[in-house]
Amino acid sequence: MKKRIKRIRGTRTCGGGSHKKRRGKGSKGGSGNAGAHEHHFVRSLKKGIRKGKNKSQLPLQNRSADKAVNVGELEEMLEELVEEGKAEEKADGTGIYLDAGRLGIQKILGKGKVTRKLTLKANKISNVAREKIERAGGEVEATSGV
Repeated sequence: MKKRIKRIRGTRTCGGGSHKKRRGKGSKGGSGNAGAHEHHFVRSLKKGIRKGKNKSQLPLQNRSADKAVNVGELEEMLEELVEEGKAEEKADGTGIYLDAGRLGIQKILGKGKVTRKLTLKANKISNVAREKIERAGGEVEATSGV
């Protein structure tokens, strides 16, 4: 293929046929946001263009700004959080108190295992996460439901 490119260079139309063929915006599928819901649909999704009557059909980028963490990830982070002072071990040694709001976590999700006794305070928590924590002997304080 390289030979063809070299051969075409220097010619008037570079292999595009007649000099009239690659002229207007029609050759690139329209100008501006033309075809956002049709032939340029994928491009409009990537750019986040929401145009026309049915704006609800195009997904918004980063629809939820909530930072969510799974219960299993919290379990893995507990040692580090206690060392850094972001989580506190209870005085009687029965478990760990953790305020997810102080860590910048808005929502706790239920993927993973819970083996330790946790007292958790969070803005939002899923039902599965709540069940797993309570099954391990912990407690959950949620300021608002899911």
